Amino acid sequence: MVSPHPVGRAAGFSDEELVGLALERSQLAALTGDVPVGAVVVGPDGDVIGEGCNAREAWHDPTAHAELLAIRQAAAALGTWRLDGCTLAVTLEPCTMCAGALVLARVPRLVFGAWDPKAGATGSLFDVVRDRRLNHRVEVVGGVREEECSAALQAFFGQHRG
Repeated sequence: MVSPHPVGRAAGFSDEELVGLALERSQLAALTGDVPVGAVVVGPDGDVIGEGCNAREAWHDPTAHAELLAIRQAAAALGTWRLDGCTLAVTLEPCTMCAGALVLARVPRLVFGAWDPKAGATGSLFDVVRDRRLNHRVEVVGGVREEECSAALQAFFGQHRG
């Protein structure tokens, strides 16, 4: 479901507020036993046009990452696979699959919370979104509300691994 909240740089909202919206979505993932990662896509007009939370466990789908669900919803809302002028905000640095989707969807801007040194593909382990060999590069703003995003993940894994 698309949120009625107008967000995005065009609407005067900060990156911190965008990650806050993603944090709200991340709480839904934890309810189904999924890793609490949330994402929102803000369209060129500043409205949220896509949102998602991890749903791998809930849907038994290894590709049901928050970013992919938000990107799919945004593409449907715009009626095109090209997400020109959009920003994706997510609570955790995207993995290789999600970073590839950002490139393929031509998302120009990514904002995320926690860095992922074990699987991050937008600056940590890999840097897929800024690889000059690819036909599109993404502006990356990482570490936004990092402590808050990391704390939610640590709490989740503490309960499930402890």
